[in-house]
Amino acid sequence: MLPIIAVTSGEPAGIGPELCLRLAGYAGDAQPVILGDRSLLAERAANLGLDVRLRDYCPSNAADRSVLDVLHVPLAAPSTAGVLNAANGAYVLALLDRALAGCQSGEFAAMATAPVHKGVINDAGVPFTGHTEYLAEKTATPRVVMMLAGNTERGPLRVALVTTHLPLKDVPAAITADVLEQTLRILHADLQRKYALAQPRILVAGLNPHAGEGGYLGREEIEIITPVLEKLRATGMQLIGPLPADTMFTPPMLARGDAVLAMFHDQGLTALKYATFGHGINVTLGLPIIRTSVDHGTALELAGAGRADPGSLFEAVAEAARMATVKVHTP
Repeated sequence: MLPIIAVTSGEPAGIGPELCLRLAGYAGDAQPVILGDRSLLAERAANLGLDVRLRDYCPSNAADRSVLDVLHVPLAAPSTAGVLNAANGAYVLALLDRALAGCQSGEFAAMATAPVHKGVINDAGVPFTGHTEYLAEKTATPRVVMMLAGNTERGPLRVALVTTHLPLKDVPAAITADVLEQTLRILHADLQRKYALAQPRILVAGLNPHAGEGGYLGREEIEIITPVLEKLRATGMQLIGPLPADTMFTPPMLARGDAVLAMFHDQGLTALKYATFGHGINVTLGLPIIRTSVDHGTALELAGAGRADPGSLFEAVAEAARMATVKVHTP
């Protein structure tokens, strides 16, 4: 039995539907089920000249590489590639709700998400800051951690974040001892549970240039970061840092760790996306379900043109399936 992975097709005007169509004939160790409007998928396949056989999803369906299983969720309004319509904001959220319900019930082993457009969902009257926050609220999870991952020539690269989508001026105040400790505990636990790393090694960045240079360039490392690391090291965690971010991503340093914890968005993700863009993925840690995602946006300018690269979605499905079947090893 292959793990069944719910794949939400995301913003209907973006590249999500056509990326999902590329999963037809998926040869990996998973059975992807596309959540979306069947007519939209059929129309987009016809416009792109893709010979894709669609089958209505049924839990009792046997895996069949020759068809693409579709769990039909109807659009609220007709959709045109490249043209946003706020009327479909509720449709995008309905895809997430159905995938989440299936993961919680055990119908699906995990979910992988195609990109959504935050602005159009907000235009529909629904406050929405992203998949991560939405799923955390729906599962009553007090804190989750965003981690991006991808394979490089030197092996896997995993970068988690303490803060995510914040203006730089708000970052220092958001990095409290409590937030940093919770983030490290979630990252450590999911590296064990979802990546089978019995004793994960985590490289921790400083906040300031040169990790504060002994307090000369900032005191967050001295007053917040180092005390938290010392506290958690005493529990057995293998934590290296705080490290200067400008040298943390060099090959000799990365070889010392299984994952990196960056203090803010661009500190960690610039290096990650440089190394893995197009094949990197987003993993939400701390949820009671497995959720992966592509590492890119809706690319409205490419929608309907047949030029969108499905590599990140393929990796997201593969990683979701791998995590769903991992054998956990903890001390």
